[in-house]
Amino acid sequence: MTTAQTSFWGPILHEEGATFRLWAPSSEGVSLEIEGMAPVPMRAAGGGWFSADAPARAGARYRFRTSPDLLVPDPAARAQAEDVHGASVLVDNDAYRWRNAGWRGRPWHETVLYELHVGTCGGYAGVRAMLPRLRELGVTAVELMPLAAFPGGRNWGYDGVQPFAPDPSYGTPDELKALVDEAHGLGLSVFLDCVFNHFGPDGAYLHAYAKEFFDEDIQTPWGASIDFARTEVRAFFEECALMWLRDYRIDGLRLDAVHAIADQPWLDVLARRIRAEVTGREVHLVLENEGNTASKLRPDLYDAQWNDDGHNTLHPLLTGEREGYYEDFAEDGAKKLARVLGKGFLFQGEQMPHLGRGRGEPSAHLPPTAFVLFLQNHDQVGNRAMGERLPVLADPEALRAAAALLLLCPQIPMLFMGEEWGATAPFLFFTGFKDPELAKAVKEGRRKEFAHFSAFRDEAARARIPDPNDPATFEASRPDASEAGRPPHDAVLAHHKALLAIRAAEIMPRLPGAMAEGAEPVGEAAVLARWRMGDGTRLTIAVNLGPEAAKVKAGGARTVFETAPGAADSLAQGTLPPRTTIALLDPAP
Repeated sequence: MTTAQTSFWGPILHEEGATFRLWAPSSEGVSLEIEGMAPVPMRAAGGGWFSADAPARAGARYRFRTSPDLLVPDPAARAQAEDVHGASVLVDNDAYRWRNAGWRGRPWHETVLYELHVGTCGGYAGVRAMLPRLRELGVTAVELMPLAAFPGGRNWGYDGVQPFAPDPSYGTPDELKALVDEAHGLGLSVFLDCVFNHFGPDGAYLHAYAKEFFDEDIQTPWGASIDFARTEVRAFFEECALMWLRDYRIDGLRLDAVHAIADQPWLDVLARRIRAEVTGREVHLVLENEGNTASKLRPDLYDAQWNDDGHNTLHPLLTGEREGYYEDFAEDGAKKLARVLGKGFLFQGEQMPHLGRGRGEPSAHLPPTAFVLFLQNHDQVGNRAMGERLPVLADPEALRAAAALLLLCPQIPMLFMGEEWGATAPFLFFTGFKDPELAKAVKEGRRKEFAHFSAFRDEAARARIPDPNDPATFEASRPDASEAGRPPHDAVLAHHKALLAIRAAEIMPRLPGAMAEGAEPVGEAAVLARWRMGDGTRLTIAVNLGPEAAKVKAGGARTVFETAPGAADSLAQGTLPPRTTIALLDPAP
């Protein structure tokens, strides 16, 4: 059991039982209620803190009474018994016996991410069963979408209200640890998506007894901003991040939409604390950041950022779509893709019309590994009205060429679950809210959100948008792995396996020290890009996602990959065929 420990948030087990703490500055008094025991008045410890000792053991169920008519779970509970409105569970995080305790992680440049939703993959047990297949595919890191406990039995992950507690619908804390343990035994890292910018709309009881947790003067799409200027608030999220890294031995964190955090300097504080306190193994930190804040991407802070600019440029090239934020990326797609491949971000301080303001910082000085590139992810699929994946929207040969660019480019690649075989299941926005009024509001809000899109301007069209709260919406989002063995999916899977094998052999070992040398548009949908790799070799990638050949001449000492036999010879003679990717390597000068 854990003995001496300093912590602001959450219970601490010790030989005599457990110490419980709660920050409830809006409450006049708090009592601890453990099932099977008499209520225990909590003593005021100053600064809004309340504390109590009780002879409780692991497995005990408990809640806090913060007012005569309000009984709440622990916001820093390590587990919930059933749902976020019920009892919290006391957890002994030292009880699990790790089989792969010697695991020290993998260096960042070896990362090939695979993002998945635990619920649609069958819970922790289902994901654990997938691991051998993912290793065989060539994935090196599994990225779990948020696990924070949420209301109802299903949620796409971004409505969590208890960020310390993995949702019980996926399995127990020990089953999550067994998943991580199994991954490590197979040589796979595990990343976790963390939402530190807001709480979901149902079950966030902090609003009732800790109003100071929020800053009403700053409003976000989710309501009052979380007040990171407060020591107690910072401690809450810092301890949460450290918990995942220490207690569950997670290898990396992806921080969701950090541009929505008003106190941007706190992000540096968080990263530095993690770097100082979690040592002796590889730990990686990745941002999702609309701000394109290149200055945060450095060894003592964050390893990389999701390159939304890369996706948003590639998507219109593949689909022709230009509504919504794709408007800012659809024109001169090849020129924009060249900037992404050659300099990292597309927006590096320039005005972004869709936002109506400048966005980003210069990023050309950063290594390509500072950017996570993807063709699909939970956002760009799940935020579509019908949750369509790219195979429904794009030409298959163009998509095949784009996959080659993704997996051979020196930026860090990420696949979305099922992408490797061209899964047909959509990934829809789904919830399990039990409050009928909230469920109705979410359904209506979802349909209203798409009213300005041409396909959903009339009410009948919007009525076809799946109801997020309907269980069928969740069930429809489950990828069917059996598809991978049938045409045409088997060929798509073989393509991804071959590309990842090439990456492991030819690209990965050369990534430390690699830098972009430049990229140029060579057609309406074609780009020629070059990188000087860490061992001095030059990697050249020519990609043409369009239906017309591009006039460009390039060669290399060795062809690493060509979409079709003879494509590299054609490029050497001055023509880049349509829907083609070619990768060439030249030796160091």
